[in-house]
Amino acid sequence: QVQLVESGGGLVQAGGSLRLSCAASGRTFGAVTMGWFRQAPGKEREFVSAISWSGDRTLYADSVKGRFTISRDNVKNTVYLQMNSLKPEDTAVYYCAGGPYRNPLRALPRSYDYWGQGTQVTVSS
Repeated sequence: QVQLVESGGGLVQAGGSLRLSCAASGRTFGAVTMGWFRQAPGKEREFVSAISWSGDRTLYADSVKGRFTISRDNVKNTVYLQMNSLKPEDTAVYYCAGGPYRNPLRALPRSYDYWGQGTQVTVSS
C-alpha cells in the first residue's frame, strides 16, 4: 500500500501563487507515476498534471499549461505542484495520485491506484 498526504492548499487572490506538496509513504515503488487531479463542487474530477519517475516526462491539462509546474524529489518521496497566475476557476479540491509506470503518461483517474485525501484551493476574484 502507498499512502499519499497532500498539503499546501489555502485561500489566495487571483493572480497569486501556491505550492502543493504530496508526501508518499509505504510501498512507494507502487507509485512510480504521480499525478494531480482536481474536483470542483458539482463537477467531475479532472486531470491537472502528471510526472514520470525520473521527471523527464510531464503532462499538463491545457487549462493549466504555462501556469502550473509539476516536479518531484524522489529522495523525499514528495511531488510538488507549483501553481502561478491562479484564477477563480482553479478553485477545487486538489488530489495527489500515484500509479505504475506509464508511457505515455495518462490523464485518466483509472490509471492511478493510490489517492490522497485532497487539499482545498480557493482563489478569490
